[in-house]
Amino acid sequence: MDRTLIDRCIRKEAKAQYELYKALYPMMMSVCSRYERNKQDAVSIMNAGFMKILDGIGDRRPEVPFEAWARRIIINTVIDAFRSSKHRKSVESLDETVEDAQATDANDYLRYMEAESFADLLLRVPPMSRNVFNLFAIDGHAHKEIAEMLDISEGTSKWHVNNARCILQRALAELAHSSTRKAVLR
Repeated sequence: MDRTLIDRCIRKEAKAQYELYKALYPMMMSVCSRYERNKQDAVSIMNAGFMKILDGIGDRRPEVPFEAWARRIIINTVIDAFRSSKHRKSVESLDETVEDAQATDANDYLRYMEAESFADLLLRVPPMSRNVFNLFAIDGHAHKEIAEMLDISEGTSKWHVNNARCILQRALAELAHSSTRKAVLR
């Protein structure tokens, strides 16, 4: 990120803040959209996170890369929003396991899938499992960290990641099967 732009934001120049918003928008929105299904809520969380970025921009340690620092603030804002949510669903059920053949088809299909399509698939996962899966598989947090962030046990964190993986594997297997069927019918 351009140091002069950051300096102008520290001086609270509105034009610089808008430039920074435009520059960070794709990263911020992608993080928020992974965690929040409702687009308006995702935008709201993103804007709250951006305000935190602006509030703390003068206190950022210069040795920390700006984008990583901003991304961490956005993730923490998403987690804060999740914590304050009153209708938290933390109990889901695992009904069936994926057969090995289906998992292989799903893995082959995943290689050709675009990121946006995967994001749509991720929306099939219940919110709590999706959030834990995102924190673990995409953002690289350890189960211990996730447990502390979300006030759950490490075992619950592991269960949610497994639950998300099972749901995603089933969905991928269905997509792989339907695309193979379409190819055969042509």
